[in-house]
Amino acid sequence: MAVAEYSLVAVDCPDPAALAGFYAALLGGEIKHDNDDWYDLYVPGGHRIAFQRAPGHRPPRWPHAEDNSQQLHLDFDVTDMAAAESEALALGAMPLDLDDEDGRRGFRVYADPAGHPFCLCRA
Repeated sequence: MAVAEYSLVAVDCPDPAALAGFYAALLGGEIKHDNDDWYDLYVPGGHRIAFQRAPGHRPPRWPHAEDNSQQLHLDFDVTDMAAAESEALALGAMPLDLDDEDGRRGFRVYADPAGHPFCLCRA
């Protein structure tokens, strides 16, 4: 049984508006944003890609990116944070930032077994 539901992929970049525009032109969809640091692209089929401002962003060197930033992370919506966290840790996730400010922040950050960051987000 699945523990979480896919929510979005967030991509680090220096200019979220420009990158969202590029992907909207490439894939179609609708861009929405509440602030200049985070843009959401809702693509046909119901998927969402988010673009977040990352000051000092350096693009990865393909195929070697060992000295660059995370570049992107995955967000997963969950209805029971405690149960989802327990399951994720049991599967091999590593906690990176679990201070969700007593639920006010609405997400916790983990790394997958290979070290890629992802968030469990309160649905």
